[in-house]
Amino acid sequence: MGKATEKKKYYVVKERAVPEVLIKVVEAQRLLDTGKAATVQEATEQVGISRSSFYKYKDDIFPFHEETKGKTLTFIIQMDDEPGLLSNVLQIIAYFHGNILTIHQSIPINGVATLTLSVRILPTEGDAQAMVEKIDAQEGIHYLKILGRD
Repeated sequence: MGKATEKKKYYVVKERAVPEVLIKVVEAQRLLDTGKAATVQEATEQVGISRSSFYKYKDDIFPFHEETKGKTLTFIIQMDDEPGLLSNVLQIIAYFHGNILTIHQSIPINGVATLTLSVRILPTEGDAQAMVEKIDAQEGIHYLKILGRD
C-alpha cells in the first residue's frame, strides 16, 4: 500500500504513554489559544521545547476528550467522487449529533473530491472522536485531517 492510499490511524493513548514533547506541544498551543503567550517563541520557551518541535507536531496532537463537546471541529477529507459517499459522511455526522456549520466540496479532479467541513459537536451527546474514526473508516475516504478546533 503506497503512501497516497495509506489510511491514517487514530489512537486513544493514556497521557502517561505520550512522549513529553507532545504534551508540551499541547501546553504551548493552550498558552497561545488563551493569550498567555503572544508568539510561538514565547509559548515554546515557557514549556521548554524548540519551535521546530512545536511546528513538527502541532497538527498531530491535541486533547480529545470531554472538552471537545460543545466545540467546533474543522476538518478536510479527500474522498472518491462516488454517488452516496458524501451522503454517508453527512449521515455519520448526524448520527454523532454533529451540527454542520460550513461545508465546501471542490470540483472532483481525477475522481477525487476535497471536502472541508466545520462541525459543531453538541455538548450533551456528541462523540467527536468516534465520529472522525467512523468517517475515516468509510470505503472511498483517502485522507482525513483535523485542521482546527474552536
